Amino acid sequence: MGPITTHVLNTAAGAPAVGLQVRLRRKCAETEGGDIEWEMIQESLTDQDGRLKDLSEGLHLQMGEVYELRFDTMSYFKSSGAECFYPFVTVVFIIHDPSSHYHVPLLISPYGYSTYRGS
Repeated sequence: MGPITTHVLNTAAGAPAVGLQVRLRRKCAETEGGDIEWEMIQESLTDQDGRLKDLSEGLHLQMGEVYELRFDTMSYFKSSGAECFYPFVTVVFIIHDPSSHYHVPLLISPYGYSTYRGS
């Protein structure tokens, strides 16, 4: 298991969000205009339990690094014939303790989402 993991639950269906595309990127620079440049770390689909345990396998975290998890909710809901209001959910977080595990769960429905730092 990598130092960054996620678990996505579809609260409208009361089930894991299976096959949802997730991208993990690391901030590598910020321009004078405030634009952020990102480095792609990994892209994968959630498993049968809605989890991604190996999204960051082999990654060594550094204090102060900023990461982004981007969840493709539009494609996920579209595959089941449902509309959604938020086509993507992006969660950006900072590493405070490189020796810690960062678990970022996401609860989704077609018209809302919630996230938190899990364990």
